[in-house]
Amino acid sequence: MKKILFAICAACLTIYGCKKDADPAPEPTPDPVNTTAPQLILKFKFDSTQTRLDNFGNVSTLPAGNSGQSPIFNSMSAHYVELTTNQLTALGAGTIIYESPKTTLGGDMAIDHNSSVLATENSTFLSIPLSSVAAGTYEYMRVSLSYQNYDIKLRVNSPSVIDLTGTLASFIGQNTYISSYTIKDSAIAVNANKLQGYWGFETIYNVTTGQPPPGSVTVPNPIFSTSPIPQGSCIVTGAFSPGALTITGSETSDIVITLSVSTNKSFEWKDADMDGRFEPLDGDTVVDMGIRGLIPMY
Repeated sequence: MKKILFAICAACLTIYGCKKDADPAPEPTPDPVNTTAPQLILKFKFDSTQTRLDNFGNVSTLPAGNSGQSPIFNSMSAHYVELTTNQLTALGAGTIIYESPKTTLGGDMAIDHNSSVLATENSTFLSIPLSSVAAGTYEYMRVSLSYQNYDIKLRVNSPSVIDLTGTLASFIGQNTYISSYTIKDSAIAVNANKLQGYWGFETIYNVTTGQPPPGSVTVPNPIFSTSPIPQGSCIVTGAFSPGALTITGSETSDIVITLSVSTNKSFEWKDADMDGRFEPLDGDTVVDMGIRGLIPMY
């Protein structure tokens, strides 16, 4: 038996020795090379402390008789993004990097809301290869906002005082086809085109919808005098920070642009008793729900 065990061990050693000589240790495997092309990435930021602007990019304060609050944003969407060379560049003459789908299902050509990207704060709204963006130096960015969803505070005074939080879904593009949408928990069927400003509002008690008069959505454009935008659109314009953005065409890493939108008292109402509380059952009426400025930061 000892002779058999000795023979097996000797055979194993012989085989192992031959294999070691025939198969030298492999060379170390190099780290994988990242072949992903550099991207241009857009993200939203909602800033209640950012300067509050009017349609012409001027600092704006609340007029007498009005109150406002800075909503808590849940999501936002845009349907058009353009890089603009300078203040003389006409709308559409810059570098258009994004347009969302449109449809005629509701009659006239309109934004297709159900094909839109709804982005939360700091999530990626858009990511495209930098190689697809024309090289150049750009001082401004134009972003046509199409949808916003946020929470606001309100008070009901009768039969008892109740402080509530409501969720507002607001369609701020010029014309939007909506098959259906969800405000917070409630799904609303529309199957029609809606003009700028159409909204749905949900509390724990009910859901209401409405269409405000034209001009109820502020659209800041600091270069309005040299490069205006069409009435009724929501193409917000902002200057790049910390300075003009240069794309060379030979980038080796991503460029991330944070679209910082001013939510500074962006929800504004006629305050019947000027107590600073939104009390829709006591005569308070909404007059503005547009965002109050854009700073594209990189």
